[in-house]
Amino acid sequence: MPIKKCRVCGHHFWPEPLISYKNMPKSAQFFPDSDSLAQEDGVDLEVCQCAGCGLVQLNCDPVPYYREVIRAAAYSPEMKEFRIRQFQDFVRKYRLKNRKIIEIGCGRGEYLSLMAQCGVKVSGIEYGAESVKYCRSEQLDVSKQYIQSRTKLKNAPFDAFFILNFLEHMPNPNSALRGICANLTTDGVGIVEVPNFDMIIRNKLFSEFISDHLLYFTGETLKTTLNNNGFEVIEQNNVWHEYIISAVVRKKRQLNLSDFHATREKLKHELTTFIAKFAPQKVAIWGAGHQALAVISMTALADKIAYVIDSAPFKQGKFTPASHLPIVAPKKLESEPVEAVIVMAAAYSDEVYQTLNNKFGDSISIAIVRDYGLETKQ
Repeated sequence: MPIKKCRVCGHHFWPEPLISYKNMPKSAQFFPDSDSLAQEDGVDLEVCQCAGCGLVQLNCDPVPYYREVIRAAAYSPEMKEFRIRQFQDFVRKYRLKNRKIIEIGCGRGEYLSLMAQCGVKVSGIEYGAESVKYCRSEQLDVSKQYIQSRTKLKNAPFDAFFILNFLEHMPNPNSALRGICANLTTDGVGIVEVPNFDMIIRNKLFSEFISDHLLYFTGETLKTTLNNNGFEVIEQNNVWHEYIISAVVRKKRQLNLSDFHATREKLKHELTTFIAKFAPQKVAIWGAGHQALAVISMTALADKIAYVIDSAPFKQGKFTPASHLPIVAPKKLESEPVEAVIVMAAAYSDEVYQTLNNKFGDSISIAIVRDYGLETKQ
């Protein structure tokens, strides 16, 4: 059954395929012999586009050998020179000397042997049994595996990885990328390469569609796919005569918000010190916006404040959530005066200060909560 949703974002395809091709080759690696020629039939291909993320893809099942990397020709002298230079630059730029690097889908170890020359501890995974056997005969550290989200790789975590012209074969690229990510160190980096669909579009290369390649990435859709699966793209270039999009990625890190606690404690100390200068229950707060409500709760001010002033009529007569302080109109300052007002009105704070200063002058002390802390005005 043809798939109807994007393999990356899950959104539906546009209703009509971009292109339909009849009687296409069954795969790039299927060559019938004279005995099977009469039974060999071509396949129909539909090239679809996701209406959400825009990724172009085939809606058919993958070829039977999609887990294997098959390189018909190892590499030309020009490609060898390119890869050696690329790998050396990668190792030097990201300080990977003597670090662990893995190739995802290493075929017969064509590129593993080149990466090994760069002074790193290199290993690979490959699903094709014969290819794994050959790699091991060449003294390459290769395991028979196919990467998925829960795959545990031998010798993980790795400092870096590379996956070269393999991602486009995968029916579940999200699972593969998440599996790679899970087997990297916190600062793990990598090279991800796919055929350049931007170039294919530009040059109208209608013959580039084949059952083996399920996914057709542009620079934009590759970046989206990587970003959605645990990676940030550090740099992205078109290489090898623009036939390949090459992205250098880094594993995303969880944000560190520990400074938030220090900032809160600093503001709490400043507020408490300011309030202590006045008689009990003689300090009010101006502002019942979400930031003010959060500050009141997070700095434990409820038992130190007389009331909260806000100009919005729908808030007046109510109470602050969690801290339960009465919210009153500005006229309360006249009927039940206080000695000080702490302004927490965000972008309106200066306007509120001017209103208070014009009306009460030096008879009320005023402080303003700023991004950097408490500013005492008078």
